[in-house]
Amino acid sequence: MKLSLETIEELDWCLDQLETIQTHRSVSDMASLKFKRMLNKELSHFSESSKSGNQISEYICSTFLDKQQELDLPALRVEETEPRGATAKRKERGPGRVVPMSHISGVKRPLTHTNSFTGETLPKYGVQAPNEEALGKTLAEIDRWGIDIFKIAELSVNKPLTVVAYSAFQNRDLLKTFMIPAKTLVSFMLTLEEHYVKDNPFHNSTHAADVTQSTHVLLNTAALESVFTPLEIMAALFAATIHDVDHPGLTNQFLVNSSSELALMYNDESVLENHHLAVAFKLLQNEGCDIFLNLSKKQRQTLRKMTIDMVLSTDMSKHMSLLADLKTMVETKKVAGSGVLLLDNYTDRIQVLENLVHCADLSNPTKPLPLYRRWVELLMEEFFQQGDKEREANMDISPMCDRHSATIEKSQVGFIDYIVHPLWETWADLVHPDAQDILDMLEQNRDWYQSMIPPSPPPADSQDSDEEKERPHEDIRFQVTLEEGESEEGTTM
Repeated sequence: MKLSLETIEELDWCLDQLETIQTHRSVSDMASLKFKRMLNKELSHFSESSKSGNQISEYICSTFLDKQQELDLPALRVEETEPRGATAKRKERGPGRVVPMSHISGVKRPLTHTNSFTGETLPKYGVQAPNEEALGKTLAEIDRWGIDIFKIAELSVNKPLTVVAYSAFQNRDLLKTFMIPAKTLVSFMLTLEEHYVKDNPFHNSTHAADVTQSTHVLLNTAALESVFTPLEIMAALFAATIHDVDHPGLTNQFLVNSSSELALMYNDESVLENHHLAVAFKLLQNEGCDIFLNLSKKQRQTLRKMTIDMVLSTDMSKHMSLLADLKTMVETKKVAGSGVLLLDNYTDRIQVLENLVHCADLSNPTKPLPLYRRWVELLMEEFFQQGDKEREANMDISPMCDRHSATIEKSQVGFIDYIVHPLWETWADLVHPDAQDILDMLEQNRDWYQSMIPPSPPPADSQDSDEEKERPHEDIRFQVTLEEGESEEGTTM
């Protein structure tokens, strides 16, 4: 078969694109490995500083690194902290009670359809609200970073996700662009919101609304103006709305350790994130809920692929890989004359969107302090409830989940220094100068939590060698760089 010149040129272009993507991927992979090693080294020092430093290091490793067995944290080894024989006895007990969970039917109940409005006319903001005027005034600030999402939840009668998504879709004219009937959008959002577990202190529909609103604001950044297509924008907002649906209030590691049905179904890989996606796309099949009914087949396939990529990237164990991709993009970024980013292939475009949603998911520390503190209280209570379950089931209590020993203030400082600040600093570099205010707020919040770390009492002279000596948590900044030949000693502590 003889190929036409046009076909040959298309093949050459595809090969060039593939080579570019493969080169980018290899650079990102190397950067990811380097970042993990740098973080490992920092946390090794931090974990040796104190018992609380040990716990915080273990939490960061188990949550934000995808292969904990690659780490070299001697202070974290069970055999060095437990009496001889304790590990064997714990193994004899097994993983404890298996938490009953069911795959696509939902964590606690079958997937159902919810339609809480009647009549022909939709409420102005998607739901019936006792004080519609106050709700409207709050939603008018949907483009502002740090909006009070808890107030929106209160004014919407605990339907914050529905009203935020409805407002964002309307403001972006997505209903008209993709011929989405308003009733269908509201019907789906109400159904989706119903399948967020209300009893979860943190992973509920208010968190989903917060991530959706944060995603909406980040998409408005000047450096991304006109970069993404309406379909990509809708996919990012959709991914944000669904990213934690039917979350059981337990971590992936808990589900794996307890041999839960979900962990078995998804082979221990991104267990929750796979479940969120399956539930959300199943809910779209409910009558009157298919908001993508009028998309072409190709549009639906593209949106589904992008959504899957973005939601799977909210698995916190993928954090270092995402950060490496983002750092690589910053070092090699191409911009137009106006400073707008040039993203000319799917890999670049989806990596920015994945990091954008990931930033939104890790945005609590960048919000005004009263909101941040409230989120911390809710997250820690959810952690503690998991710890209570683990204690009851004779399982190892996960790091930061023991309500009797967790050090909240110090954990937040470590969380910001090692995870949140490097991410947001890199994002700010990508969209400079648009995120500087967000970065400033993050650093102010970090300093507040630093100031709230209670001082450690000095040990008695006679017990100096035996008592734990708590080293003060210094003003650390975990910095990542891709410069070749740089010694890892260059990281600050």
